[in-house]
Amino acid sequence: MTDSSRPPTPRRARVRAPELTGRGGWINTGGRDLKLADFRGRLLILDFWTFCCVNCLHVLDELRELEEKHRDTVVVVGVHSPKFVHEAEHRAVVDAVERYGVGHPVLDDPELGTWKQYAVRAWPTLVVIDPEGYVVAQHSGEGHVHAIEQLVTELAAEHEAKGTLRRGDGPYVAPEPEPTALRFPGKALLLPDGHFLVSDTTRHQLVELDADAETVVRRIGSGERGFADGTAESAAFNEPQGLALLGEEGGPVVVADTVNHALRHLDLATGEVTTLAGTGRQWRRGSSTSGPAREVGLSSPWDVAVFGGRVWIAMAGVHQLWAYDPKDATVAVTAGTTDEGLVDGPGAEAWFAQPSGLAATADRLWLADSETSALRWVDLDGVVHTAVGSGLFDFGHRDGAAGQALLQHPLGVTALPDGSVAVSDTYNHALRRYDPTTGEVTTLATDLREPSGAVLVGGELVVVESARHRLTRIRLPEEAVRVPSVACRTRRAATEVAPGEVGLEVVFQAPAGRKLDTAHGPATRLLVSATPPGLLLSGEGAGTELVRTLRLDPEVGEGVLHISATAASCDGDPAGQHPACHVHQQDWGVPVRLTREGTDRLSLVLAGPDD
Repeated sequence: MTDSSRPPTPRRARVRAPELTGRGGWINTGGRDLKLADFRGRLLILDFWTFCCVNCLHVLDELRELEEKHRDTVVVVGVHSPKFVHEAEHRAVVDAVERYGVGHPVLDDPELGTWKQYAVRAWPTLVVIDPEGYVVAQHSGEGHVHAIEQLVTELAAEHEAKGTLRRGDGPYVAPEPEPTALRFPGKALLLPDGHFLVSDTTRHQLVELDADAETVVRRIGSGERGFADGTAESAAFNEPQGLALLGEEGGPVVVADTVNHALRHLDLATGEVTTLAGTGRQWRRGSSTSGPAREVGLSSPWDVAVFGGRVWIAMAGVHQLWAYDPKDATVAVTAGTTDEGLVDGPGAEAWFAQPSGLAATADRLWLADSETSALRWVDLDGVVHTAVGSGLFDFGHRDGAAGQALLQHPLGVTALPDGSVAVSDTYNHALRRYDPTTGEVTTLATDLREPSGAVLVGGELVVVESARHRLTRIRLPEEAVRVPSVACRTRRAATEVAPGEVGLEVVFQAPAGRKLDTAHGPATRLLVSATPPGLLLSGEGAGTELVRTLRLDPEVGEGVLHISATAASCDGDPAGQHPACHVHQQDWGVPVRLTREGTDRLSLVLAGPDD
């Protein structure tokens, strides 16, 4: 019997999926090259990602459970689509796949060929392809896995009934483990006894090394991905990164346990690990931003540093700085709006883009703001300043005056005794120096492999050479190393748009069985800005509608539109008792070029059928 009160299920669009091609070839397949036809009969999820992007790393974590639960019907394929020049290097992609524990095949697409064929506009983007090879859905940003799981469950039933579903193992082949003492270490800390504590990120452990920075003294953590307090042998971490000494000499260590979205406490004497802050679940927009530390969610804390009596947190996952107060065991936001970009000013108005490295002096908190390729700092009044860097899409290796100097996705910063700072310029494989007295940027060392942090030991810097799986000693040179200047911009082609009025629409279709969550106000939010700001004559700012008219200045000619959209949906009736609610969120940086022949409509898909 048909329920006439239920609206008919909308017919899914039937769009044939383009072929999967990439000059870099395939990773995690045992050397086998794959074609789209190899996935016929399976439910295929394409994950368009790039390894610099913390939102992409969040989606990798979201997908793990779905992959395991539906392993006989669903195959996930990562399509690596680079933003930075370094990310187009095949060796770097191979490293990233191992570093982040990617457990599915990955297509390396350095020239963005498959990205363009699927009309992808943002990292991360998920595309669902049915067993007959048709694209049925596209989702941009985080928070979509619950909806995708519902969709693949429905598709599996539909195609099993049709006889077009093929069950079995996927084409994933795990790489052989490498016998190195460290594996993609993240950060290092000099201990009071001269030893080093290193976050052995990919092995989910902390490792104490002797003063020679090579000999392993002990390991802390089980080595299995997890979230558990306990002894040095039983405690579990999930891709730990930043480390900071708390208190007096010999005091405990605070650990940024990144993928657990938590701060952990390590007792150096006993090896006991406990949790200081975080719930183990990722902070979502609309959640508390202050309160008892164990009751407030965090989001990919990447580094920690003690500044002004509090533990400051580089909260990469939401583009903010937070702080943990050890006196009353609370956490709170200290700077950043959660909008991604480079904006200075009072902490409550500043914008960041994946802050990933911190270093404190008496009067400044220095930070490496990785996605803007910037070195920035916070003063004692909480005001944010930029020393080096200009925005999300300009990067390179250029020394000289700070106003024109370029970095490429730095992850670490180290305060030096003369008041200058060393920057671990990760994607340039270099160690750079900024002198605030002269305003000059120089290069201290090259031929490092993805340096992610450094500690000062006497007249030397001990650098975490992450992609060489070791700590490397570098004596501070008397003169800077001379390197050729390189300036780059994002590799994506600009969208040609008409000058004057352009209609912007963000497409969001609530997943089947869900409704927009209006229980606490508007369910959607749209924020628009531009680089340079003069590109937008009108249409900038925040609003609750996902459609807007923009007016672009023909005199400016080209630039980048920064668009951030959020939508909240709940299962069933949002007013019902304890509905499961989900936040869908994405930031786009859309390079545009104004031409008379350009489009007057810009459509971005947050979630919905791929029409």
